[in-house]
Amino acid sequence: MTGPLHEAHPTSPGRRLPDTQRGMRRRNLARVMHTVNAEGPLSRAAVASHIGLTRAAVSTLVDELIRSGLLEELGPERPGRVGRPGSALTVSGSGPAGIGAEVGVDHLAVCAVDLRGEVRARAERHGPNRGRGPAAVLAELSALVRQVTAEAEGAGLWPAGLAVAVPGLVAHDARTVVRAPNLDWHDADLGALLPRELPLTVDNEANFGGLAELWLGEATPRDFLHVSAEIGIGAAVVVDGRLLRGTRGFAGELGHVPIRPEGPLCACGGRGCLEQYAGEEAVLRAAGLEPGEDRIGLLAKRAADGDQDVRRALRGAGTALGIALTGAVNLLDPEVVVLGGALAGLAPWLLPSLERELGRRAAGPACVVSVSRLGSEGPLLGAAHSVVRAVLDDPGAVAERA
Repeated sequence: MTGPLHEAHPTSPGRRLPDTQRGMRRRNLARVMHTVNAEGPLSRAAVASHIGLTRAAVSTLVDELIRSGLLEELGPERPGRVGRPGSALTVSGSGPAGIGAEVGVDHLAVCAVDLRGEVRARAERHGPNRGRGPAAVLAELSALVRQVTAEAEGAGLWPAGLAVAVPGLVAHDARTVVRAPNLDWHDADLGALLPRELPLTVDNEANFGGLAELWLGEATPRDFLHVSAEIGIGAAVVVDGRLLRGTRGFAGELGHVPIRPEGPLCACGGRGCLEQYAGEEAVLRAAGLEPGEDRIGLLAKRAADGDQDVRRALRGAGTALGIALTGAVNLLDPEVVVLGGALAGLAPWLLPSLERELGRRAAGPACVVSVSRLGSEGPLLGAAHSVVRAVLDDPGAVAERA
């Protein structure tokens, strides 16, 4: 890594290609891929106009991308354009796919996303992972990866890589979970326990959730703080369209910001952390409810039905979130705070007290708080799309293997 501000780990999107003739060709392949992905279907002439290369140069690049299975020709462009119609290009619906996986405290999930961003296969398993060793959990995850990969291959896709979202701190090697308090994992090398035939990237679930918001969210700015929660609470800080990772890659541990220094003991070893007041289990305790499989659905239903104990618990969680977020907002000055993960489903009852605390405590004008439409799907989709983005950022790597 070259510093604390990155879009993803070095094995993922955003790596710089060398300033050589080969590097220039690969950068131009990436420019074509991104242009067709963002603006397509487009003709070769339209692509050339967008990126400022000659039509002949673009045709050579396009032919290479078609041979590699990354672009497809749809036939003549739609009528109404001036001049001779060209063949419309689009990103391939077959070929490479990103395999995303998520290890949650009480679930596992895997999906395959094609270059067009469509989910083509999915599998999940619900059940507790806390206290189980990494080997047992990842053996089940590997089985789901093989199931999804087989289904994707049956649809004409092949896996370009595997990205795994975890609720913990991940080392710079993008494969070792240094610490995941809510799983009780320490220094777990996931690369040694997952299928080795796929390029692997491991990252914190909040980071993948933040990237999903950046790539898939509706009108999301390039500077925002994304907060996601399950049993734990994490945050992704996005500055100018890239993740702020910190020196060791551990930035965003919002759930372990102390709200009351003498409060209850947290799994991280500290006391009075935000998770002890706004995490799912804390809210369930405060509401007098027993944990179940669909905790968020239960809380939302009870709150919607007017259960005063649940509403009181959610108001308290919103207040705690507002206190923790005030420090982050005062320090970072984001344009927007985005509530994602499980928090998105509880936003109607969390937001009033959260926004009240932010308005009362923030040094400047109160920060806008929005709700992610991706909800709890954010980390899984962000993981899969990180692999897709890696292909779009360096299609030459795929072309050289074709």
